[in-house]
Amino acid sequence: MGKLVSLFAISTILLGGCATIVGDKTQLVPISSSPSEASILITDERGAELFKGTTPTTVTLPKSDGGYWGKKSFTVKIIKAGYETQIIPITAKANGWYIGGNIIFGGLIGWFIVDPFNGGMYTLSPEQITSALGEKVAHNNNSKDGSISIVLIQDVPLSLRHEMKRIN
Repeated sequence: MGKLVSLFAISTILLGGCATIVGDKTQLVPISSSPSEASILITDERGAELFKGTTPTTVTLPKSDGGYWGKKSFTVKIIKAGYETQIIPITAKANGWYIGGNIIFGGLIGWFIVDPFNGGMYTLSPEQITSALGEKVAHNNNSKDGSISIVLIQDVPLSLRHEMKRIN
């Protein structure tokens, strides 16, 4: 019985979890925008600021907080004067090495003990961000003859709504 326990302990140490062996704790995420030179602010699920910079850039993000099942999530805010601010969520999901690899290599130890503490079991999505920034001012009327335009309220920037006139 002692040999069986020793063999089990050695195999646990050597094999670990498949995603831990094959995966990384961090992931590179390229971020670009059109137009470029937009400001970027990345915060995590706790609101902690992780990155400030401009597009284009590539950031290294952790996939786990190191806790049991501690997958991370992020919010990327892309800002440029004269353009609508874009907010893009990044979430972590279990990857194929964690799901399939542990069937072959890690087993239950990989699934429930080793990999849940390591970020290697996650993939951040989207894996890359390409943002097309839209102009801030919405209008559909270029005429100078006094005619009016009808637009949806959500298409009118907040900064211009105080200038709107109600007609009934």
